[in-house]
Formats: sequence, C-alpha cells, structure tokens
Amino acid sequence: MTTGAPTSPYQARPRRSRPRRFLPLGIAAWLVLEIWLLTLVAGAAGGFTVFLLLVAGFVLGSVVVKRAGRRAFRNLGETLQARSPEAGPTSGGNGLTMLGGLLLMLPGLISDAVGLLLLLPPVQRTVGRRAERTLDRKLRETPYGSLGDAFRQARIHRPDGKVVQGEVIRDEPGDAPSEPRPPLTR
Repeated sequence: MTTGAPTSPYQARPRRSRPRRFLPLGIAAWLVLEIWLLTLVAGAAGGFTVFLLLVAGFVLGSVVVKRAGRRAFRNLGETLQARSPEAGPTSGGNGLTMLGGLLLMLPGLISDAVGLLLLLPPVQRTVGRRAERTLDRKLRETPYGSLGDAFRQARIHRPDGKVVQGEVIRDEPGDAPSEPRPPLTR
C-alpha cells in the first residue's frame, strides 16, 4: 500500500505553450503549401522538371552538409591541437550551413529557397545573432539565472542515497591564489 495524496484520473495537465500547441498545424500548413507549389510548377513546366529540381536540391544539400561537416571536424581538430580553452571554433556558421543543406535535401521548393538563403553569409550572421540572443534570454530565465550558475550548483549523491547540496567554487585564471580550503570531513 502506498501513502500520500490520492491521485485522480481527472487531474489537470499542465498547459502547453503556444508554439507547442500550434506547431502541428504549422507543419501541416507547410506540407500542404509545398505540395501545392510542386503541383503548380509541375503543371507549368512538367513533372520531369520538378523531379530534376528535387534531385538537384538533394544532391546540392548533401554536398553542402558534407563540406560543413568536414569543416566542423577540422575546426574541432585544430581546437584540440591548440589545447587552449579560449580557442573556440573559428567559424560559427557550420550549424546554419548544415541546416541550410538539410533544408535543401527536403523535397519542396519553399524549403529549398529557405535552405539557399541560409547559405548566404549575411543571412547566417543575422540568424546566428538572433538565435544567440534568444538562447541567452531563455538561459537567463532558468531558475539558476544562467547556465554557468546551473553548472556551479552541485549535487553530490552519496552511496547511501543522501543528496548533499553544495556549490562549486572555481578560481578564475589570473585571480590571486585563494586560501587553502580545509579538507572535507564526514
């Protein structure tokens, strides 16, 4: 027998956010629009032309994804060779380039147009800055205040199952050496 509050099958579920509620409708509308546009182009230029457009988009997208992946691995290798924590990737557009390639690989003319736009450097910079601001804002809304604060909060799980709350204190490079901390005792 369990103890605690009785659970009811009629408990209120948490409300979905607005984007999660309308995402399936948006995807369905996008698919209908893609199919309609493909039939419109097929009626004007012929079915074989649409087939060639779709194959060309897939091939171009796969080439773009392959090149962006190679560049990302090369940057990662250079960063690991430098062994410097400050040395990050030299090009931040690899993710958006891969996204553009994946959109080119999807069948459809609208996704191809968006994928080609994402391959342009000015569009990549604009989308990258906006995504960075949005991510930073979302991270500041976390209960800890920022991602760094979330990592500084430590939970130590002991073998006996007890959880010990604590805070990780790290000296920043260039700081004066701190006093030695006393050893932990049980």
